[in-house]
Amino acid sequence: MISKELLDIICCPESKADLILDGDFLVSTDRETRRRYRIENDIPVLLIEESEQLDYETWKEIMIKHGKPVD
Repeated sequence: MISKELLDIICCPESKADLILDGDFLVSTDRETRRRYRIENDIPVLLIEESEQLDYETWKEIMIKHGKPVD
């Protein structure tokens, strides 16, 4: 499990935006890049080339679910 302390210091390597924990993924709060990074064996894989870019609607749903602003 990713600790709150780790979440407080890591960020999206592309946009430098905060990341939120969503299941087995870390999702960037940046609406332009909308990157989702997988977590393997409790280790975040923060490689841009291995991340997924979410479509806006999917990203928006995740942000709303976690109480983050989308506009």
